[in-house]
Amino acid sequence: MTKVLCDVYKSRKMDEAYLYVSRKDGLSRVPEALLVTFGKPELAMTLMLSAEKKLARADAAKVLQQMDEQGFYLQVPPPRETNLPG
Repeated sequence: MTKVLCDVYKSRKMDEAYLYVSRKDGLSRVPEALLVTFGKPELAMTLMLSAEKKLARADAAKVLQQMDEQGFYLQVPPPRETNLPG
């Protein structure tokens, strides 16, 4: 079972957006363009992440996979439902 020490940053520009990165890589693998859009990252928490870990809005196995492949995982809020008359 793979466990990764993970830092989770919240965005000041994007409402309810979080950036997951491994502690060993930090923000070094996050593209500059994403950091510009994301804004100055603010550390929200550090956690030991494994595929079995329950996360509120993300699948931990997918988070780990994307962190391994691209160096980060960007969590954005689900689309807001609009109650438009049909």
